[in-house]
Amino acid sequence: MVGRRRRALRRALAAVLLAGAASVPAVPSASPAATTTLRVLQLNLCNSGRAGCYTGRAVPRAAEVIRAEAPQVVTLNEICQGDVPALGRVFGRVHRGGPVVAEFRAADDRPSGGVTRCRDGQPYGIGLLVRLPAPDQRHLVHSGTYPVQDPADPELRAWLCVHVPDVVNACTTHLAAFSAGTALAQCGHLFDTVVPAVLGRAGYAPTVLGGDLNLRVGGSPDLRSCVPPDRPRVDDGAVQQIVATPGVTVDAGRSVSLRDATDHPGLLATLTIDHGRPAPVRRQRP
Repeated sequence: MVGRRRRALRRALAAVLLAGAASVPAVPSASPAATTTLRVLQLNLCNSGRAGCYTGRAVPRAAEVIRAEAPQVVTLNEICQGDVPALGRVFGRVHRGGPVVAEFRAADDRPSGGVTRCRDGQPYGIGLLVRLPAPDQRHLVHSGTYPVQDPADPELRAWLCVHVPDVVNACTTHLAAFSAGTALAQCGHLFDTVVPAVLGRAGYAPTVLGGDLNLRVGGSPDLRSCVPPDRPRVDDGAVQQIVATPGVTVDAGRSVSLRDATDHPGLLATLTIDHGRPAPVRRQRP
């Protein structure tokens, strides 16, 4: 009898403890980081084989810089299609085999109606390397050519973006080289139309663009008539730029020597992205 009473008492006490535990709210899981540090490397490799700045050493030197600086985003101009996967493999090893994206966009060729080609016959254009935060991270690729082109330039200038939802929208471009007015019009189209359209289709993500814009601060026309003052920006003292949307802070920026392997230095920027501050983007001018 006494044993049965004790067992009944223990069962009643256990029920009370379980009920009490159920009423205690669960500890919330840790929230994702509010900020992200991002290293962005811009490279113009002059690797078509057609221009006087071609040396044949630009891609190996670019690989050395990627290994030394370990950027999370690399924007590539004046490259052949095969350069992108070659540098992508180096980029992947730098990030210890983690998930990376390597994308290429050929520049169309006005005379032939096809694509611009390097001396060895490969398509020529621009590229992007992007480190993804997770193996199953979804990403979207967007690209196109500008509606305004320099009629004296056989190369039709293009843009390329890799959009990683809620993380970053990484873009690159190489604007018109022989007409500053055309380069300015392309720059305006990029920031006023292309970026808002990409974010409108794919959802907001902080945008970071690296490229040879062929426009200078203090030049004629001035880069600042296209890139508004609220956009964080760093340059190489000449025409290469890394530009971001508001909500991104440029912590540091510097040129990186390519040891005369090409006619431009590399441009490296360290950025802080505040994911708690989604910012509006400029819309097309009336």
